[in-house]
Amino acid sequence: MDLRKLKTLIDLVSESNVSELEITEAEGKVRIVKSSGVAMAAPMMMAAPVAAAPQMAAAPAAPVAEVPAVAAGHTVKSPMVGTFYRSSSPGAAPFVQIGSVVKEGDTLCIIEAMKILNEIESDKSGTVTQILCENGQATEYGQPLFIVE
Repeated sequence: MDLRKLKTLIDLVSESNVSELEITEAEGKVRIVKSSGVAMAAPMMMAAPVAAAPQMAAAPAAPVAEVPAVAAGHTVKSPMVGTFYRSSSPGAAPFVQIGSVVKEGDTLCIIEAMKILNEIESDKSGTVTQILCENGQATEYGQPLFIVE
């Protein structure tokens, strides 16, 4: 690889938010890694084929919060990761409370994900018997939110 091209790549990495860059060309392979604000290049030999990285097992996620015991009934689960809100705005009344009668399609709560407010609707008609999340609590995909009987 041409020395001017290498210097240009190092300068680009140093001035950008990129922390690592790897370039492969016919002549060889170069890896540029930014360490404490300074980019450094390391030429890599191409004699042996690069083996695929071994698959790492995902570490189990830490529980977000203690989930209370779930009573019998239909469980409405979170369809996404986000922040749970019981009402449409901080001063507004909650969409539902324990004892509220809901129809299929009624809004139960809002989950904010990536600055988008997503209304979570009931997928079953019945009475809300438990609310399993606190207002403002982080939710995980598939986490139980409500029990509807």
